[in-house]
Amino acid sequence: MNTFVEKERITARISTAVAEVLNSAAELTGTTLNGFVVQAALEKAQKIVDREKRITISQDDAAMLLNLLDHPPEPNEAMKRGFKRFMEQKYGDRQN
Repeated sequence: MNTFVEKERITARISTAVAEVLNSAAELTGTTLNGFVVQAALEKAQKIVDREKRITISQDDAAMLLNLLDHPPEPNEAMKRGFKRFMEQKYGDRQN
């Protein structure tokens, strides 16, 4: 079964010194220059995407958050009004 895979092309202008380093690295890893550059760029891109999607908090912040989940504060008047407004908007006036 043959499947058609759409491919994109990227190009870059680089100095001779950079090209030499990249070619050397590609040869040492047993791949083509193109394969080496694509793999290196993909690894870097994945690290950046993962880093930006992750939320990091300190141990103190994590402990505070867990404590609040275990012992939530009593709702204040503003929270009660907001909850009432939410329930009315979501479910209508069903009290009567």
